[in-house]
Amino acid sequence: MRVGIVTATYLPSRNGVATSTALFARGLRERGHEVRIFAPRHPQMPPHEEGVYRLNSSFAGARALGAPADYPVMLAPGPLLTSRLPLRDLDVLHTMHPFLAGQLARTWSRLSGAPVVYTAHTQYEQYLHYAPVPKRVSRAVVRPHVAAFARRVDAVLAPGRAMVDMLREYGYGGHVELFPNPVDLGAFRAAQGHAFRAEFHVAPDAPLVMYLGRLAPEKNLNTMLRAFDQARASRPELRLLVVGDGPSRATAQLTAPEGVTFTGPVPYSRVPEALAAADVFLTASTSEVLPMSMIEALAAGAPLVAARSPAALDLIQEGVNGTVRDATHSDLASGLLQALSPEVLPVWQTQARHSAAQYDLQSRAADLEAVYERVRARPMHRNPVS
Repeated sequence: MRVGIVTATYLPSRNGVATSTALFARGLRERGHEVRIFAPRHPQMPPHEEGVYRLNSSFAGARALGAPADYPVMLAPGPLLTSRLPLRDLDVLHTMHPFLAGQLARTWSRLSGAPVVYTAHTQYEQYLHYAPVPKRVSRAVVRPHVAAFARRVDAVLAPGRAMVDMLREYGYGGHVELFPNPVDLGAFRAAQGHAFRAEFHVAPDAPLVMYLGRLAPEKNLNTMLRAFDQARASRPELRLLVVGDGPSRATAQLTAPEGVTFTGPVPYSRVPEALAAADVFLTASTSEVLPMSMIEALAAGAPLVAARSPAALDLIQEGVNGTVRDATHSDLASGLLQALSPEVLPVWQTQARHSAAQYDLQSRAADLEAVYERVRARPMHRNPVS
């Protein structure tokens, strides 16, 4: 099968969509499929990428739209560039975005006759504070656009139940298939965290809490830091490593309590060893859908202590691989102390690894292949609306 993935973000950008797209592409290729990725140009992209076709992009456009600094905005390709892209023999097109990338997927489907699959990854209203227009205006534009786009494709996937609820709230009533993101379980199961601890001066026997991800307002970092500080009052030996970067890093560092180290961003190749170093993964974010970092933490054997969010409710089996608490520093501190207790921690760590098995890359790629086969087998029509 010849698969075209049209994405507004791809490696070396660091976010869940870019990472999961790269993993799915790898899994599909391992199953014998040809995968062509159409993505925006990035200043740090390698000189040669097999099967990746770069479209023009703008970092200035990203700043104007309030996008993250590592998220260049894709620009629409002109007729000359489009004519040079390998589009006409595609068997299926897959996009993660309802805006320009999605519109390109639909346009290109008319060239090849290929069906279009859409994965709804992002709760856009959680990020409207970045947009340079009033939130009510952005909402009035975003909601009908996303719903209309979903009606015009051949299959709609969502990594978690929160995205299904979002699509319903936006006015889309068609079928949505729950389709979680993949994890390379082998890399996380084999990882060792001793060197990562040593690099940041964490003793081998010190209880280590970790947050790994983007440092931005929607991540509720102040509550997370206050929760850690309260837990540390009972367990002074606790350490917290905050791994990542983003617009809230400088402010968070200024207010961070004792015992907290900000490592800055790490290459994705080091994420397994970083998470393997942790005893527990802590997050106070209430806007997560199904973040890669939380699934990866489970795969590395780090149980989750999380504020109540759609992702937490999807991923956490209460008292089995973690705990969900209200988004207050006192409730999260209580959950953290519970997770780190000697009688609980080793049990939850083992069960965290077991719970990650359902996200294994090989099985997720096989399931995605099955989705593609289904949409190819039926007559060309758009996702039925109830």
